[in-house]
Amino acid sequence: MPGEKVFPSEEYVHNEIDDEEEKGGTLSFQECLDENNDTIGQESENPDSVELKQSRKKSLLEFRCLVEDAILSNYILGKNNGQFELPSDLRGNLREITLWGVPLLPSRGHDGTDVVLLKFLKARDFKVPEAFSMLRRTLKWRREFKVEGILDEKIDSRLENLEFIDGEDKQGRPVCYTLFGALKNREFYKSTFGTEEKNQEFLRWKVKSMEMGIQKLGFKSGGENSILQITDLKNSPGPATKELSSLNKKTVVLFQENYPELIFRNIYVNVPFWYYVSHALHSQFISQRTKSKFIFVRPLRVTQTLLKYIAPENLPVQYGGLKRENDNEFSTDDIVLRFSVRGGMIQKIKIAVAEAGVTVIWDMTVVGYEVSYKEEFIPDDDCSYNVLLQKENKMRESARNSFYIYEPGKIVITIDNGASSQKKKIFIRHKSKETLPVYSLKGSSSSF
Repeated sequence: MPGEKVFPSEEYVHNEIDDEEEKGGTLSFQECLDENNDTIGQESENPDSVELKQSRKKSLLEFRCLVEDAILSNYILGKNNGQFELPSDLRGNLREITLWGVPLLPSRGHDGTDVVLLKFLKARDFKVPEAFSMLRRTLKWRREFKVEGILDEKIDSRLENLEFIDGEDKQGRPVCYTLFGALKNREFYKSTFGTEEKNQEFLRWKVKSMEMGIQKLGFKSGGENSILQITDLKNSPGPATKELSSLNKKTVVLFQENYPELIFRNIYVNVPFWYYVSHALHSQFISQRTKSKFIFVRPLRVTQTLLKYIAPENLPVQYGGLKRENDNEFSTDDIVLRFSVRGGMIQKIKIAVAEAGVTVIWDMTVVGYEVSYKEEFIPDDDCSYNVLLQKENKMRESARNSFYIYEPGKIVITIDNGASSQKKKIFIRHKSKETLPVYSLKGSSSSF
């Protein structure tokens, strides 16, 4: 029957069907598997794995030699002209100097040294003297800001709750979320930015969060050595909050100068119009390379944008994904299938269940929502009754449901996109588990 997708209940596979390749009729499990295999390796190429051009190899070799000499000659932290004294903890031990946990002395042969040096080279368009100056300034700033040991610092717990690392993107990068909605509370905002000391604590919190993200990186050649940053501006304070605006600008510049190429993309979601204006005013302080990493997303396009970078099983439900906090039913290892439904059309997805005595659980989201959906169980036996599990309703968030299978049949999920002219992507996963039937005694009573 046109518009129907059928798959068994035993397992799922990734199904990356391109929008242009949508098929009508019934899509079998084997077809899903074949199409999935055809798409393996088609993700965007990892920039760190691209072979360096000859000119850039030469720059890296020159940079390595410069850093080696600076460390061995004790001037990596500054010229020793009688006015500079090497810090006591590094005297006679400068060979052991590290950055982000990676040894900087190239002759030590650590796999991560070139990865770190390349970040500084890329940030300065492979101009070795500029990259070297940047590296030295970063090392000096880290000592002055007392970055080492910042992970053990106790910072206002309310700030700690504004940022968290959750999962990874499609390329394995850790994803860091920052939520500014809580700062709309006036008392919280005033206590956070009321004094210069508090402003400094905010900056230290941002640096601590960055250092926590760096702990997730491997610094291996060809590996994922950057972070995907997502900043949610939903319910955030307005343009009159000059302290937050100023500190955000300082943070961007601080990260630009001291954490080069460690943020892959900086995606701002649920962006109000006033923020575009504010960002435009402050962008003069940001390099073109840093600007290229910023993405601003209005509320209606949040899910669509984030799913370009994060798989649905790794994207939290509040952003239209399938990942739920403390989920006891699914994990990120449970693979998701993708379908689509054209504008003005109806799509039926069937989960076939050959044996009774199991509970089927399914998870589903539709990008952009604004579709109607209905769920029912249809027994294989024509003499049995269909069971309506979810009456037709508008989808406004990711949906999850379950049903105990008492006889062979199928779960049928009907998605109606008739009210829209745009094609919608559907992400769904399911599993079944053996379950003892639960019997309820209706109308019975006991007396003592």
